[in-house]
Amino acid sequence: MKDINTNNQDGKKSTENSDKANPKPDDRRDNVEKLQYSIDRTIHNIEAAEEMIQKTPDKTLKQDLFEKNERRRSSLEKMRDEIRDEAHAREQHYKE
Repeated sequence: MKDINTNNQDGKKSTENSDKANPKPDDRRDNVEKLQYSIDRTIHNIEAAEEMIQKTPDKTLKQDLFEKNERRRSSLEKMRDEIRDEAHAREQHYKE
């Protein structure tokens, strides 16, 4: 581990750890599982919001929840595409 001297926002010198300059290698082994967890949570949130839409008389809240669910559905599509890509990469042993 090597220290690097830099100037902070105040113009004063500070010492930073050089590990920040060397990012960790890309570890994709659990990406499918992480994506699946995110998909499951997003579906849960959509269902909870739909329940609230049915129960609340507040039109503004209903509209906000409806719009949020639209964004969630869009995110679901993207996460599902990404999970397919990750599963394919796993099958190819990440040698693409």
